[in-house]
Amino acid sequence: MPIHTLMSGFDLLRIHIEGWSVGLDVSAWLLAVVILCLVAFVLSRKSGAIRFRHYELVRLNVQLGGVGNVELRPNNEDIQIAHKIWTELVTRKAAVPIDIEHDVIIEIYDSWYSLFGRIRQLISEIPGQMLRQEKSTQKVVEIAIQALNNGLHPHLTRWQARFRHWYAQRVDEKKGDSPQDIQRQFPEYEALIEDIRRVNTQLIQYAGELEKIVHGTHLQMGRVAQP
Repeated sequence: MPIHTLMSGFDLLRIHIEGWSVGLDVSAWLLAVVILCLVAFVLSRKSGAIRFRHYELVRLNVQLGGVGNVELRPNNEDIQIAHKIWTELVTRKAAVPIDIEHDVIIEIYDSWYSLFGRIRQLISEIPGQMLRQEKSTQKVVEIAIQALNNGLHPHLTRWQARFRHWYAQRVDEKKGDSPQDIQRQFPEYEALIEDIRRVNTQLIQYAGELEKIVHGTHLQMGRVAQP
């Protein structure tokens, strides 16, 4: 006489024993669930492989913030991060050469201040998993933080508030003058311009180094040992 095993009220799995003969029947519903689980597992593995695809070794030399020489093997996420930061740089008065005869310093500072906040936001949006597991992502973040904190921030701290305060007073006094003519009257104009040009040059150079990450050549699938 057959022996039946039922689960949850459905004939998911039926075992029947007759003498020395043992039979196993699997319901179509259970078989479909197993197949779906296998498909989901395979797709997740493929997705993980794509997520952690790494590329060839990239050597950087970032002057901004004294970062210096860095080597990393970027993954897909790193390339996206680098491209976003690069885009922020080249679409603002940051990684574009400053024309001191025509550019307005207040507008430069508005752009740099916004850039600082935007890059900080991009860094904060990086998945925690990437920061914990990927050394290359850690390096991309370290470069960005050091470039901001030790490169851009010191200039803004030294000059921005002083110049804005002076400029606001001067504009009221010289309403007929152009912004360019007014800013040239700043008592420390030459020192200010020299420092702006230095930071601008380093921001341009930083953008160029980010391009090396973005335009690398595919190396291989899977995790690669970091240098």
